[in-house]
Amino acid sequence: MRGNEIVTSCLPIDQTSARPAPARGIGSGIVRTISAAYLNLAGWKVRGDFPALDKAVLIAAPHTSNWDGINMLATAGFYRVKLRWMGKKSLTTGPFGGIIKWLGCVPIDRSAANDVVRAMAEAFAAEPRMILAIPPEGTRSATREWRTGFYHIARAANVPLILSVLDYGAKTVSLAAVIAPSGDYDADLAMIQSYYANARGKHAGKFALK
Repeated sequence: MRGNEIVTSCLPIDQTSARPAPARGIGSGIVRTISAAYLNLAGWKVRGDFPALDKAVLIAAPHTSNWDGINMLATAGFYRVKLRWMGKKSLTTGPFGGIIKWLGCVPIDRSAANDVVRAMAEAFAAEPRMILAIPPEGTRSATREWRTGFYHIARAANVPLILSVLDYGAKTVSLAAVIAPSGDYDADLAMIQSYYANARGKHAGKFALK
């Protein structure tokens, strides 16, 4: 698998190694060293090679705590990948807007008249590389079902899904599989959620698969 070519609809990732993405300057090496030190001190293990993709939606789950974002950013640094994330447009227009964008924020207008899926598809089209992290629960609070936005964004942008599993039970962050959405949401969701069946969030009672 190279570029954005997907050989199969679901490609499991080998869990016996954790190879990073190619280095992109000396800065990525420094960030990787710092991130690896944090993960080691915090007791986290990383599993799975980062797939050779320039663009993808990365499913970040379970998401039950603010610590999830910190641990995912550290994991991204370990893999030498800059994660992008969606944020309110107002975050990028103030005095610190430039810094927020540099940290990975993709500004979106959450007004009812704005089509977030279309806006994100356009953002993907405008960038040579983008790994967009989306927590499918959409909130750190307890939820009964996943929101569909991550799936529809991937479909509209014609990019695959990378399944990342943040398991506090095993203290492991795993890149589990790459999935090309087929358009059959229910069937694809069942396949996706099978990789999270045994995962435990920091607050276990807040994570559900439905």
